[in-house]
Amino acid sequence: MASHFFLFLSLLTLYAAGTATATATSATLDVASSVQKTLDLLNPTLLQQQLEKTTPESTSSSLSFTLHPRSSIHHTHHHHHDYESLTLSRLARDTHRVTSLTTKLNFALAGTNKSELKPVVQTDSMLQPEDFSTPVSSGISQGSGEYFARVGLGTPVQSYYMVIDTGSDINWLQCQPCSDCYQQTDPIYNPSASTSYGTLACGSRECSSLEITACRNDVCLYQVSYGDGSFTVGDFVTETVTFGKSGSVPKVAMGCGHDNEGLFVGAGGLLALGGGPLSLPSQIKATSFSYCLVDRDSKTSSTLEFNSAPPANSVTAPLLRNPRVKTYLYVGMTGITVGGRPLSIPPYIFAVDATGRGGVIVDSGTAVTRLQSQAYNSLRDAFTRQARNLKPTEGFSLFDTCFDFSELTRVAVPTVGLTFTGGKTLPLKPENYLIPVDSRGKFCLAFAPTDSSLSIIGNVQQQGTRVGYDLTKSTVSFSPNNC
Repeated sequence: MASHFFLFLSLLTLYAAGTATATATSATLDVASSVQKTLDLLNPTLLQQQLEKTTPESTSSSLSFTLHPRSSIHHTHHHHHDYESLTLSRLARDTHRVTSLTTKLNFALAGTNKSELKPVVQTDSMLQPEDFSTPVSSGISQGSGEYFARVGLGTPVQSYYMVIDTGSDINWLQCQPCSDCYQQTDPIYNPSASTSYGTLACGSRECSSLEITACRNDVCLYQVSYGDGSFTVGDFVTETVTFGKSGSVPKVAMGCGHDNEGLFVGAGGLLALGGGPLSLPSQIKATSFSYCLVDRDSKTSSTLEFNSAPPANSVTAPLLRNPRVKTYLYVGMTGITVGGRPLSIPPYIFAVDATGRGGVIVDSGTAVTRLQSQAYNSLRDAFTRQARNLKPTEGFSLFDTCFDFSELTRVAVPTVGLTFTGGKTLPLKPENYLIPVDSRGKFCLAFAPTDSSLSIIGNVQQQGTRVGYDLTKSTVSFSPNNC
């Protein structure tokens, strides 16, 4: 009798192990729900009836902004007759974003520094882009940036939507008077209406920290140009930043842009979360910050928090710094799993080498994760081998691995996970790596190869996960389902 009991326990253990293995190798994608979201996003009646669900601000001692997807703030999708057209526009914008990041990296690694950039004295009333020593040109008019923070600026406080960007160090917003300003959701900031607005002198520490600077009547001038030819130019100033109802910080340095061309349509400017001395976390001396990105097609919001503790169920990884590029936030990543099995990718593929090339950054502004070609090919091949039961279809834009789910409401798909230094793996939800590109059931593997040595974890893969940066302990944490 006892032997039968132990046999039963053994069989039960084997069954449980088999179930755990099955769970690790496959997951269920809700096709019907994903497709319905694409239809709802482009339904003008629903957009008018649907009230925006606002996430309460953090009640902890942390400083906090509300965070919104682009689609809930600036309805550029109204100009698209279908979701396929909207997806193509998003992917084009994403390509320019990646070009901007890799251009900036290559520029830094080439050895150019600000001592080689000659300062210019300008006495005219309005600064022009050509007044700076580096050439700039108008960029792509469709804009970039997928997530906007609601930021309070000035005294009295006025609120502005600003793109959050972990790949930038200079905060800036459009300012009156405008030589050239793009369309934004909020009124353009008026310096004369704020009693806390102040200019920075050319000899100030903040002005000296700029890579490209000039001077006019002892007022510091700034320029930030991006890899796609977009730029912002104006006065470098200080202003009070207010974090909803959680507090405010005075004298934060930022650009007051009078000429802003080719980017960020909809947002009032940019909130820089990079690793340089002029980024917002550096200026407010934050010990940590975290954000959670909601579904890009949703009307919900989340929070961007500073000095808050990470959730207990986090997957952690080392936060690495590239000595050649202070801006980018690198993460110690070692591999990828498909169907619960690690891929055969050499560890050096994800490492920063002695020249500063390579490595993996986590970027809020890039949508689709870019992997060095060898890593991408390994992921794609393993995924298609394990997805033989799925109906393949032709590629779409930068995606070469797509499937036809038009006759399905739910489907089992291979799991995908990201493995970090220390051995912990972050399992991605199916909607983080298989995304609809139209409203007819075509889904694609949301990764893309890059010829650059730099790999980028994009925001499609980050959606629904709170990403935290502990700047004191030098760790990155990933907390699924913590928006």
